[in-house]
Amino acid sequence: MQIFDYMKKYDYEQLIFCQDKESGLKGIIAIHDTTLGPALGGTRMWTYDSEEAAIEDALRLARGMTYKNAAAGLNLGGGKTVLIGDPSKDKNEEMFRAFGRYIQGLNGRYITAEDVGTTVADMDIIHEETDYVTGISPAFGSSGNPSPVTAYGVYRGMKAAAKDAFGSDSLEGKVIAVQGVGNVAYNLCKHLHEEGAKLIVTDINKKAVAKAVEQFGAKAVEPHEIYSSSCDIFAPCALGAVINDESIKQIKAKVIAGAANNQLKDQRHGDMIHELGIVYAPDYVINAGGVINVADELYGYNRERAMKRVEGIYDNISKVIEIAKRDKIPTYKAADRMAEERIEKMRRSRSQFLQNGHHILSRR
Repeated sequence: MQIFDYMKKYDYEQLIFCQDKESGLKGIIAIHDTTLGPALGGTRMWTYDSEEAAIEDALRLARGMTYKNAAAGLNLGGGKTVLIGDPSKDKNEEMFRAFGRYIQGLNGRYITAEDVGTTVADMDIIHEETDYVTGISPAFGSSGNPSPVTAYGVYRGMKAAAKDAFGSDSLEGKVIAVQGVGNVAYNLCKHLHEEGAKLIVTDINKKAVAKAVEQFGAKAVEPHEIYSSSCDIFAPCALGAVINDESIKQIKAKVIAGAANNQLKDQRHGDMIHELGIVYAPDYVINAGGVINVADELYGYNRERAMKRVEGIYDNISKVIEIAKRDKIPTYKAADRMAEERIEKMRRSRSQFLQNGHHILSRR
């Protein structure tokens, strides 16, 4: 991998390697873009096959966070950390404290949070060394479990997509097939049930399915049957890459709107569902509730204020649909365009500020 060529191609700002011999820390912080503000993105711990695979993952995820934060209307850039190691046996306090000192040394350019393989407890240890961390314990003034907030954002975004597909944003009487009934999806089902939607659910966890059947009167189907279920809206809330050659042939829904990350197996699948006239709510726009929620911690967490911002996911999805129609492109491309337009506007206004010599005055 030619690292500088890759960084130049997607215009990354910085790649930082963090090593601590005593604790076994092997970390990579990737900062993609700080035009809108400090880079925010979680810390992932994973057993990578190679150092190159870890670098590539950090870079790819950091760029994804730039788009996610920009599209969510946050004044934050994109970054990500990957720690090389097995989260079940390689963690120790010294590792996270050493990592916290590296973050502190960046002086606010990068703010971290939990991700795959890391927990609230790990963030609390990082917090011993730096304030540039979110998703810490509620005892420290954090927002706690983000799942209900993410679910509320998905619910709001789904209503916006429904308005475009059906002419009304009411979900009453709509048949919604929910793939996966984890924490986020369970809370989503609750909102849908309260509005009078009819639910079809599936999950490999039979207990989770039974709970949804009992509490929301949902109809249970086998995992492979969810795609071909007769429904108005398909909500992927489990694995990624579920919109693929096989599933597209079976999907009967007019809308795809769910909480899962990286729903399109490939970009061409976004083109395929667009050609079929299916309204797709791009995943990183609709599932941004969690990041909006933790970002509020940077101002001293206020749940009411955070929920108000999460409510705005309705407008964000509406805007993506508007751009898709304006530019005659699929919604997955429109989401990127919305994020890029916001970053570009800020970049122009900042350069204007610098040209006027204000930066000289501000240094005095």
